[in-house]
Amino acid sequence: MPLPAELHYDMTDPYAVRLSLGAPEARPVNWVFARTLLAEGLRRPTGVGDVLVFPRHGCRPHSMCIVLRSAAGAALVEIADSEVATFLSKTFMLVPSGTESLHIDLDRTVVELTSRGE
Repeated sequence: MPLPAELHYDMTDPYAVRLSLGAPEARPVNWVFARTLLAEGLRRPTGVGDVLVFPRHGCRPHSMCIVLRSAAGAALVEIADSEVATFLSKTFMLVPSGTESLHIDLDRTVVELTSRGE
């Protein structure tokens, strides 16, 4: 069944991408996974566990698939590979590969982690 899907990137979490599924007014379901996993999935099957990404072959050669699994079940999301490539290109312009650690605010992260128990 067709479902709205949108990719998001936040420089404050430079290693990750977020995939939002569902209409925004219906409170979408968000999956967060590695940006490198999405990039590698454009070229070859990759991933272990809850998120698998692979290029599509056969009847829809210009798309890629993302498999999302949880205890509640699994979903197969198909996205145009050109849209994913454009999205990733923009993220790598913002934060080039290998420079992700320069964009992490460690002081803020420590504060967030230590204040959760209060």
